[in-house]
Amino acid sequence: MPQDLLSARVAHLVPLATSSVLVAPPSERCLVETMHALRALVFPELRSVGESGDAVAQLVASGFAQLIAEAFAAASRTEDGTTTTDQFLAHVPLLAARLKQDVTAAYRGDPAAQSELEVIVCYPGIRALFVHRFAHALDALGVPLLPRMMSEYAHRETGIDIHPSAQIGAELFIDHGTGVVIGQTAVIGERCRIYQGVTLGAKSFEREPDGSLRRGYKRHPTLEDDVIVYAGATILGGDTVIGRGSVVAGGVFLTRSVPPGHLATGPRLELRVLSMDGSI
Repeated sequence: MPQDLLSARVAHLVPLATSSVLVAPPSERCLVETMHALRALVFPELRSVGESGDAVAQLVASGFAQLIAEAFAAASRTEDGTTTTDQFLAHVPLLAARLKQDVTAAYRGDPAAQSELEVIVCYPGIRALFVHRFAHALDALGVPLLPRMMSEYAHRETGIDIHPSAQIGAELFIDHGTGVVIGQTAVIGERCRIYQGVTLGAKSFEREPDGSLRRGYKRHPTLEDDVIVYAGATILGGDTVIGRGSVVAGGVFLTRSVPPGHLATGPRLELRVLSMDGSI
């Protein structure tokens, strides 16, 4: 391409380049590398041959130190990133133990699983939950931006969208997982099971007097312990509670609470079976 033509084309872009304020978010490359190292730390089965645990731990510690510092800088926040990093890393062993419970729950809950190693390596629900456990810890510590970047990384990898602020109890099993959405203020108890296409969403958005969206209130439902939600169900509303041990059938649209120990189903659909030539 002639240099004068290239210069003429670049001239259209120069105002954008010169007027933009550079606020760099945490490094995407560092995030991916650190999450890979964290998986190898939590699940030793995933480490490369000859890769020492000490080396993996160093990658995790240095990676999160960088990411947390960059997150505070990007938000122009003055919190002590070093202290936050120490607090986060102190949580890692507890979260690792919680994730091993999640793996066991997935293995016990799926007759197709041949081993816990298969669950760790192959199940998108475990991958998404793995990221969420750590993103939630960072979110609780007040780290800006980074927890959402982590949740969107998991979303891209698995098709499962979990807001880092969502509260999720022990031994959640997300089976298949594609299209699952768990909103910011959702609360999920222990030993719950969720199938593909489930949405735990907001019923409506309240507004402030000036017309802006109200923030900081509960908009998403609560699942108490031992709840099962089958594929394609949609549950909406911050005051919607699915009681302990209840089951929500596939395809149900719910905007009201379900008492403990109940089955929520939709209307019975008429089934027609037709021959290939169009006759009944």
